Amino acid sequence: MKSCAVAGPKPTRFKFGYKEENSLCRKIKKAMLRQFCRLYSKKGVRRFYIGGALGVNLWAGELLLKLKTEPRFEDLELIVVQPFPGHDAKWDIRSRKRLEYLIRHSAEHLITGTEDCRESYIRLNRYLVDHTQYLVAVNERVEKPEHGSFQTAAYAQEKGLEIIYIHPDTAEVSCE
Repeated sequence: MKSCAVAGPKPTRFKFGYKEENSLCRKIKKAMLRQFCRLYSKKGVRRFYIGGALGVNLWAGELLLKLKTEPRFEDLELIVVQPFPGHDAKWDIRSRKRLEYLIRHSAEHLITGTEDCRESYIRLNRYLVDHTQYLVAVNERVEKPEHGSFQTAAYAQEKGLEIIYIHPDTAEVSCE
């Protein structure tokens, strides 16, 4: 089954922060949804993996579950992958509930690591790439090695995945 992973930063990376009603946030979500639809319709992607993080990952999961309710997308699968047990323990209650909803409605829920450490996040990012053929990455295509979404995109490029970039400041889409 063809699959796609999603990578992107936490809300603090964006100019709008946690304000999802912001017009740029809405544009990014719309660009993500268009790419999910395109991958589904034109490339035959049926399985989408998210990393279960705040921001882009939560947005993607919610968009995908909403898309799944539409008649021609009912065989879409959402897979939620977390870096370690309890990684959301310090999140606010609303964000934890959003993740719980995604997990409850996902086709599968996996945890790739055992503790809160850098290696667990690296393992998560590699798992996502190793199980997919496509990556939708909300990042700038600029080398920022400290950002997990950059590391994921770099690994995906190394592994030969088709990468769709959505710029976090403009919502412009480009492919590699």
